[in-house]
Amino acid sequence: METHLQQQLEGLRSALLSMAALVEEQIARAVTAFMERDVDLCDQVIAGDGPIDAMELEIDEQCIRLLALQHPIARDLRFVAASMKITIDLERLGDIAVNISKKTKQLTGLPNLKPLVDLPRMADLSQSMVKDSLNAFVRGDEQLAMDVCDRDEEVNQLQDQIFEELLAFMKEDSGSVPQAMQLIFISRHIERLADHATNIAEGVVYFSQGRVIKHHAVEDPTPSPIRPESGGPA
Repeated sequence: METHLQQQLEGLRSALLSMAALVEEQIARAVTAFMERDVDLCDQVIAGDGPIDAMELEIDEQCIRLLALQHPIARDLRFVAASMKITIDLERLGDIAVNISKKTKQLTGLPNLKPLVDLPRMADLSQSMVKDSLNAFVRGDEQLAMDVCDRDEEVNQLQDQIFEELLAFMKEDSGSVPQAMQLIFISRHIERLADHATNIAEGVVYFSQGRVIKHHAVEDPTPSPIRPESGGPA
């Protein structure tokens, strides 16, 4: 029979999954709106930010109540701590989707500089990192989380390539500056999607194994001192 603590932890997990699903939908819409220059879809993304903000506040309150009233320990405590961090990243992912949509609207009416290749590839990779980081959270899959972290450098390299290419366009043709600058901003926002996916993946490793891998702390295999282990959401 589930304890009251287990019921509340499962409620927290369910709320996080609902927020994650909404954020994934926002990101997918923002990327589609950018690729298709769909202003109406951009407006839908911008209008959809409010519910994500509200969910962040609600989940924060759930976490605080859990800590104050249930006094979770070990894995359960790590899960609540990781959830509070993951919620912040989810909210910021939602903000990035809005920022991409706003920048896309500023491209309206401007001619394309060239067929887009690296930006769509970067967007696909960042979206896959977000999806896999959330799947890792759902399953408590440390290996998948580590794989997400490993992919971050590829996104960074693509962002550097895109910046250099757009900089070259601006040097050759000053008329390309408005389009190129908006594309640079969008590429930075897409790169930030990958950064927040990495943060979520690091949180999964923490609550699953008690290992801190942020800032290369993975080199130190010493687990968190929060012990002993107890059951909790996986």
